[in-house]
Amino acid sequence: MDMEVAEAKKSPGILEWITSTIGRILVSLFVPLLTFVVLWRVFIFLRDSNAPQGVIAVVAILWGVGGVLALFLVANLVIEQLPVEWRNRLTPFVFVGPALAILAWYLFVPVLRTFYLSLFNANSTEWVGLNNYVYAFTDRAMLQAFRNNLLWLVVGTAFCVGSGLLIAVLSDRTAPWFESVIKSLIFMPMAISLVGAGIIWLFVYSFRPAGASQIGILNAIITGLGLQPQAWLFLQPWNNFFLIIILVWLQTGYSMVILSSAIKGIPKELIEAGRIDGANEAQVFLGIMIPYIQGTIVTVSTTIAIFTLKIFDIVFTMTGGNFGTEVIANQFYVQMFRSNQTGRGAAIAIVLLIAVVPVMIYNLRQFSEQTEAF
Repeated sequence: MDMEVAEAKKSPGILEWITSTIGRILVSLFVPLLTFVVLWRVFIFLRDSNAPQGVIAVVAILWGVGGVLALFLVANLVIEQLPVEWRNRLTPFVFVGPALAILAWYLFVPVLRTFYLSLFNANSTEWVGLNNYVYAFTDRAMLQAFRNNLLWLVVGTAFCVGSGLLIAVLSDRTAPWFESVIKSLIFMPMAISLVGAGIIWLFVYSFRPAGASQIGILNAIITGLGLQPQAWLFLQPWNNFFLIIILVWLQTGYSMVILSSAIKGIPKELIEAGRIDGANEAQVFLGIMIPYIQGTIVTVSTTIAIFTLKIFDIVFTMTGGNFGTEVIANQFYVQMFRSNQTGRGAAIAIVLLIAVVPVMIYNLRQFSEQTEAF
């Protein structure tokens, strides 16, 4: 009898097995798998149904949201029945599992599929290996796109962050009502889509021959001063800077709001102590304020840098990549949807992903460090 008790103590029970690493992984995979299977079968049924499209759309939305919610509630009910120790171990896996599965399905799998397509020719019928990547790094249009993206990355990010920081510092010293008005006006362009911003600035840069009535604001101003109108979007390489101005107009408000919040978090005693020690305003700004909000500046800079690497809408709307304004994302669009070069388009998409991922990782690390500091 004593030997049987000892063997029972040595052999792990089913609950102990569930709480093991393998058991937790299986449970975390079971819930999202069950979610996808059930939801997928119902969506297939709805797709093949002859009901009106409006009814099918409403039912699909309700079923998608309600079905996921029901499965989460059932999973939570099961977890709540377990002892506290097992509950604490299983809960993160069950509730994070579906999110990880969705992330893998909509991000990881498409990336693998895109990389696979990048190894084939235009219509994906012949294996070409890395030839599409050789094209991506040697073609004249792609080299121009790399150069312009680097220009957007450096100049665009610097001016967005710099102008946002300057406005945040200056507005912090004004009356509260005036600060609110100024910040609202500067942040307002953030509500405009990139395509909408491109259309707006097309009218700003609009050009007509000398002697004709100028509908472009910029040319109307300079002709009013007695100067000749300019085709701003044709002037290489300055047209890239004219496009970057639109990015600065859009993103300065975002930079200003985030940096203004960081500046308001600086202890007043710290600034006053610096002034008492004889520091002038420039020394207070460079020696106290900038180091204190350095983490926020880095986070804002990396966020805007990612935005500039993926820039597409402004260039596509205003120049279509012509006149020396080509960027990587526009080249992807041209190769994939205009030239029907599926392999080249997939290779360019992978190159763009590789360019963005390091900045994203750095941004996440900075955010993690800031979170740990608090």
